[in-house]
Amino acid sequence: MAPPIARSPRPPPRPPQRAGQLSRGGAEPWAPREAAAGVRPPRRGRAGERGAGRRGGARRAMAAATATAAAPGRARRGAPMYSQKELTSKKRDEFEDILEERRLSSDLRYAMKCYTPVIYKGLSPCKPNAIKSAVLQSEQVQYVIKQLQHAIQEHPVVLLPSHRSYVDFLMLSYLLYTYDLALPVIAAGIDFLGMKIVGELLRRAGAFFMRRSFGGNRLYWAVFAEYVKTMLRSGYAPIEFFLEGTRSRTAKTLTPKFGLLSIVMEPFFKREVFDTYLVPISISYERILEESLYAYELLGVPKPKESTSGLLKARRILSDNFGTIHIYVGEPVSLRTLASGRINRCPYNLVPRHLPQKPSEDIQEFVSDVAYKMELLQIENMVLSPWVLVAAVLLQNLPAMDFELLIEKTLWLKGLTQTFGGFIEWPDNLCAKKAVVSSLTLHSNIARLVDGRVVLNDKGVEDGAVGEIVFKRALAILMCATYRNQLLNVFVRPSLVAVALQMTRSFRREEVYSCFSFLRDVFSDEFVFFPGISLKDFEEGCFLLTKCDAIQTTQQEIYPTDKGSAIVSFLSAMFRPFVEGYQLIFRYLSKETKEAFTEKQFIPGVRNFVFQLLEKGKTQCYEVLSSDMQKNALAALVQLGAVKKKKMSNGFTYNVNQEAVNKILDMFDARIPVQKPVAARL
Repeated sequence: MAPPIARSPRPPPRPPQRAGQLSRGGAEPWAPREAAAGVRPPRRGRAGERGAGRRGGARRAMAAATATAAAPGRARRGAPMYSQKELTSKKRDEFEDILEERRLSSDLRYAMKCYTPVIYKGLSPCKPNAIKSAVLQSEQVQYVIKQLQHAIQEHPVVLLPSHRSYVDFLMLSYLLYTYDLALPVIAAGIDFLGMKIVGELLRRAGAFFMRRSFGGNRLYWAVFAEYVKTMLRSGYAPIEFFLEGTRSRTAKTLTPKFGLLSIVMEPFFKREVFDTYLVPISISYERILEESLYAYELLGVPKPKESTSGLLKARRILSDNFGTIHIYVGEPVSLRTLASGRINRCPYNLVPRHLPQKPSEDIQEFVSDVAYKMELLQIENMVLSPWVLVAAVLLQNLPAMDFELLIEKTLWLKGLTQTFGGFIEWPDNLCAKKAVVSSLTLHSNIARLVDGRVVLNDKGVEDGAVGEIVFKRALAILMCATYRNQLLNVFVRPSLVAVALQMTRSFRREEVYSCFSFLRDVFSDEFVFFPGISLKDFEEGCFLLTKCDAIQTTQQEIYPTDKGSAIVSFLSAMFRPFVEGYQLIFRYLSKETKEAFTEKQFIPGVRNFVFQLLEKGKTQCYEVLSSDMQKNALAALVQLGAVKKKKMSNGFTYNVNQEAVNKILDMFDARIPVQKPVAARL
C-alpha cells in the first residue's frame, strides 16, 4: 500500500564546487543572499525523460552559492534572526506531490528505478570500511590513543530537519531518493542498533549510531567526533541530524543541543573546509504517528523499548489514515557568511589541528546563535493544518462545544493566524464546514461530533475509580494539546504581551515590558527565543497585536482596543495552561519539599499533588500532569536561581530556596509587581 500523500517543495540548489564561484556583495553576515539555482543534467533513459518534463526544474542540487563578503565590523548578537515576511497561499504552489508518479506505477518498479546521484566533487563512492579506516588512522584519534592521519575536503552539506516522529528518519531519505540526490548519513540513537535485522537495515540506509550521553569518555568522544568530521571533509554524503536531539513529545520545538553542531562546524573553524552549508528543514504532520504513545509517556507510562518484535506488532497502525506530510526544505545557509566579521579563526592556527581544543566563549556563543537561528527558520516554515486551529478552539471550550460555533471560531482563528504570519494549508475547494468535518474524521480518536456538539473522545471517562477518570481525561487533553502546541510557535510573542497586560493590570509600557521579559525568561525552555533580544521580541509581539487592531501604543502606554479585547482574551486563554501549570508546580515546591531531591522524586511528587487537586475539583489544569512541563518548570527555577542544581555521582540533586520560589509565585499570582530592570529604553 502506498504511504500517505507527501508533498515537498523543490530541493534547494547545490553548493558551489570552487571558492571562485562565490558571489561578493555587502550583505549583512546574518542575512544569506538568495541562492543561485544550478540545474543538473537530466538522467539517462526514462529517468532523463521525466527530468526534462514536469519535474525538470525541481531537480536541483542540494545547496547554493550563498556566501557573501560581509560588511566590515563585528556582527551584532541582537541582529534579527527571522523574517517578518507574510506567508500567503502562494507558498502552497511550492509544494509538489512526489507520490503522484508512484501511484501510476508499482512499488517494485519504483524501487528498481535508475538511481544515479551526482557524486560530490567527482569522487568515487566510498565504502563503510574505508570510512572506518580513515577515522581510526586520523591524527586526532591517534593523538588520544597515541598513534595518526585525517582527510580534508570542502563545501560539505548538513541537513537539519525538525524532529516530531520516527518517520522523520525516513522522509528525508525518501525525498532525496525521489529527486535522485545523494542519500544522507544520519545520526541515530544507539537504541536502534539493538534491533535485530532493523538495526542493520538502518545502518545500510545511512544511519550511524551514537550514545545518548558520552559521560566524559574522551576516547569515545574523539572517535565519534572524528567519524563525523571525516565524512564531512571527504564529501562522502550529506550529514543529517536533529538539533532538538530527541523527538518532541509535545510538538513544540525543543531547545537546541549544541554537541553535534559544534562538531560539524569545527572543520570550518580550523580551515579544513572552505565553507559548510546548513539546510533547515521543516517536517509537518497532519496526524502524528505516535500521538497516543507520546501522551502516555508524558503521563508517566514508561516508553517501550525499541525492538523488532515491537515494530512488527505495531505495523497494523499503517492501515490507519494519517493525512498529509509536508516537507519544506529551506534555503541553505552559508556558515562562512554567518561567521564573517564575527569569528576570528586565527587562534586555531596557533595549535596543531590534531590537538583537541576547548572552544572559546565567542565560539560557544556563535554555535548557540546558529542553532537558534536554524530552529527559528524551521518554525517559520512549519505547515499548519485546519485541525491545529480546531484543537486550539476546542481546548478553550471544554467539555463540549456547539459545532456551528466551532466553525465560526475556527475561521476567525484562521484569519488571525495568517495575520501573525502562520502558514496554513487549507484543503482546496472545501468550505469551512467540510474542512472541519474532514479534520474531525481524521482525528476521530481525539474528538467526535455528537448531536450537533463536538466533544473529546474520552470514552469510558465516567467509569472506574476517580484516579482512572482523571487519567483518561488527561490523556485526551494532552493528545489534543499536541496539535494546539503547533500554533503556539506563531503566537508566543503576541500572547506573552497579552498575558503581561493582564498580569500587570497596567497600561504603562515599561511595566508591561518588564512582565513580558519575566515571562520570557520563565518559559525559556517551553518555547524557542533567540538569546539576548528580549526587547526585540517584545516589539514584535506589540507590532503583531497592533497589526490586527488588538492594541494601541504610544511611547509610554499600551492598551487594548474595544475590538481587541476578544483577541487579547483568546491569546491569554491559549497560554493559561502554562501559567496555571507553573503556578501549581511552584506551589508544590514552596510547600511540599524540604530537603534535597532528584528529578525522579520530583516528577511523581508533582503528579500526585496535582492528581489530588484534580480529583477534588480544585483545578482543571490537566496539562500540568505532563512530565515535559514539570521538567521545564524545574529548569526555569534553576536558571532564575530559586533552585540550586548539584551534580552527584549518580545524577543531579536539587535544593529549593523557599523564599525565592514564593516570590516568583507571588509574581505569577499578580500579588506583587514584577520588579525587573528594563534592559533598554522603550
